[in-house]
Amino acid sequence: MKNTISERIFDFLKNYPPFNLISNATLLEVSQKVEIQYFEKDQIIFSQNDNPHEHFYIIYQGSVRLYRFVENEKHILDICDEGDLFGLRPLIMNENYVMGASANEETILYGIPIALFHDIILNYPKVSQFLIASFATNTRDPFSEKHKGKLFANVSAIQKIDSSFAEIQSANYNKNPITCSADTSIQTACIIMTKNVINSIIVIENDIPIGIITDKDIRTKIGTGLYKITSKVGEIMTSPVVTFPQNITVAEAQIMILKHKVSHLCITKDGTNKSELVGILTQQDLILTQGNNPSLLIKEIKNAKDTETLKHIRTKASELTKGYFEQEIPIYFVTKVISEINTAITKKAIRLSILEMGKEPPVKFSWLALGSQGRKEQLLMTDQDNALVFENVAPADYNRVKNYFLELAEKVTEKLNMVGFDYCPANIMASNPKWCISLEEWEQQFEEWITDPIPEKILLSIIFFDFELVHGDENLYTKMSESVFKTIEKNQIFLSFLGKVTLDNPPPLGFFKQFLVEQDGENKDSFDIKSRAIRPLVDAARILSLHHNLRVNNTISRYEKLMEVEPQNRDLFESCANAFKILLQFRTSQGLANNDNGKFVDINSLNKADRLKLKSCFKPIKNVQEAIKLRFKTSQIPQI
Repeated sequence: MKNTISERIFDFLKNYPPFNLISNATLLEVSQKVEIQYFEKDQIIFSQNDNPHEHFYIIYQGSVRLYRFVENEKHILDICDEGDLFGLRPLIMNENYVMGASANEETILYGIPIALFHDIILNYPKVSQFLIASFATNTRDPFSEKHKGKLFANVSAIQKIDSSFAEIQSANYNKNPITCSADTSIQTACIIMTKNVINSIIVIENDIPIGIITDKDIRTKIGTGLYKITSKVGEIMTSPVVTFPQNITVAEAQIMILKHKVSHLCITKDGTNKSELVGILTQQDLILTQGNNPSLLIKEIKNAKDTETLKHIRTKASELTKGYFEQEIPIYFVTKVISEINTAITKKAIRLSILEMGKEPPVKFSWLALGSQGRKEQLLMTDQDNALVFENVAPADYNRVKNYFLELAEKVTEKLNMVGFDYCPANIMASNPKWCISLEEWEQQFEEWITDPIPEKILLSIIFFDFELVHGDENLYTKMSESVFKTIEKNQIFLSFLGKVTLDNPPPLGFFKQFLVEQDGENKDSFDIKSRAIRPLVDAARILSLHHNLRVNNTISRYEKLMEVEPQNRDLFESCANAFKILLQFRTSQGLANNDNGKFVDINSLNKADRLKLKSCFKPIKNVQEAIKLRFKTSQIPQI
C-alpha cells in the first residue's frame, strides 16, 4: 500500500526551495521522515535560548511569529507564512535559539529531521547555500564576519561567481614574453619580432618592464622618418607600461584595455611596473578567449560613420550584457565594461555632431553624464540624463557661444535617442538651456541649491551631484566638482536636509514583511525595485561620501571607500555594497527577460528563492537609513 501522507508531503515540498533542488528519490526519503505538528494560535513552538530541536520547520498552513526579548521587551522580527523555513539555527550553528517562535494563527508545520539533512547538505551544495541564506535573513546581523560571503550564495550560484570566477574566466596570456633592453637598436628589435612572429616587444631593465614598442610604433615613428632604424628602442618605446598581476581575468583585462586604450598588458609578479615581468596579454589573446569581445565593439564605435551603426553596436552591447549574465560574471565587472561602451558611444555621438556643425566649438567645454550613467551603473537602455558646461566668456560673446552648444547638444541628444537612450521625461539634458551653461553659472547654481535647500532644489542636487566627465575639458569638470565640495563644507546643514529627503523612501518591506507595492496605475501590485530598493542605497552612499569629501561617484566604490574611512562601520557598508550588487543584478536580469528597464517587478511571479534573495537585501537599507537619521539628526530638521 502507498504511503499517501508522505506522498502529499512530497507534493508540497517539491514546490519550495531547497527541496526542489534535490532528487525525487532523496526528497521522497525525506518526506517519509517528516513530522507533522499542529499549533493553536499564540502557542509557543520554541522559546529564546531553548535547547535546539531535532527538526527545522517549513510552514504547511498558517503563519508563525519570530520574536526576540530585548531588556524584557518583546520585539516581533518577522512573520513567516506558507513555504517559509525557520528554526534553522541547530542545523547551521548547533547553538541554542537566539529568538522565539509562536503560531500567529492555527498552524500546521512539517518538521524536517536535522540528522537526515546533514548528508543532503554535503551532497547538494546549492541546498547548503540556500539554507545559509535563509538562516542569515533571520539573524540580527546577517552580514557579520561569521556569514561573510555566504548570504547571497543561494540558488543563483552567486557564491560560486565570487569565489571561483578568476579560475573559471582566467585570461590566457603568453608566459614567455619576448624582451630587449632600451639600448637595443630598433633594427635589431624588428628582426627579433619578425623571427618570433609577434607584433610587440617588451623593453626591460633588470627583468622589470619599462616600456613597449609595437608594429604601430614602427609604422608611425620609423616608417614616417621621425626616427632612424638605427635609433635605440628606448627613444620610441611607450612608457610606462600598463601592468596587472598574474591572476587576471578576462573581464579585468577587457576593462584595463578599454580604460587605458592600449592593446597590450604586461603581467608582473605583483601587478606593478616595479616588479619582474612574467607575461604579456594582448587584445588578440582576449579575442581568441572570448568571441564577443567589448574591445571589438569599442573599435567599431571608433570607426562608426553614422548613428545607425552606433545603434547596431549598442544592441550588440545588450547581447553582451545578457551573455555575461548567462556566464554568471560578477555584476561589478559587467557595469564597468558596459559603462565604457556607453561612454564611447556618447563620445562618438558628440564627435559626429561637431562634424555636422561644420565648425569646432568656440571655447572649451565638458559633456557630463548624470544619474546612473554618471555613476557608471547603466546596464539597460534607460533615459538619458546629461548636462554641458562651457568655459566662462565675455558677456558680449555669451549668447553666440551658448547657442552653439545648445545646437550641438540638440544633435547629440537626438543621436543618443536614436541609439536607444530615451529622452529624459524631466528634460534634464544638455539640450535644455537650463543645463547648458558656463562654469560660473554652474558654480552659482550649486551654491543656490546648497544654501537654499528647498525640496525642488534638493531633488535636483541629488541628480546633478553624480555628474561624471564623458568628453571634453577635464579642468572644467574638476572645477565644478571642487565648487560642490567647497560649498557643502561651508554649509554642513545642507547634508541634514539632504538626509531628510533621502529618507523619504521607507524600507522596502512593511511591518509584516510584505513587499511594499504600487497601489494603483499600470504597475499596480508591482514592486518598484529602483525606487524602493536601489535608490535608497544610492542616496545613502552619496550623502555619506559628500560628508567625507570622497571624490567617487560609483555606488559600490563609494561604499568601499566608506569602509576605509569608517572601519568601525565596515560591516554595515559591506552589507550595503553586497545588497546593491544583488539588486542591480536582479533588476538587470528582469529587464533583459522582459525587454524593459527592469524597474518594476511582479512579486507574485517570483519563486521563493528570488523572494528570499530580495528580502536578504533589504536589511542593509533599513540599517543605513537608521545610521543617516542619527548622524545627520534628520528628525530635528523641520518639514520642507
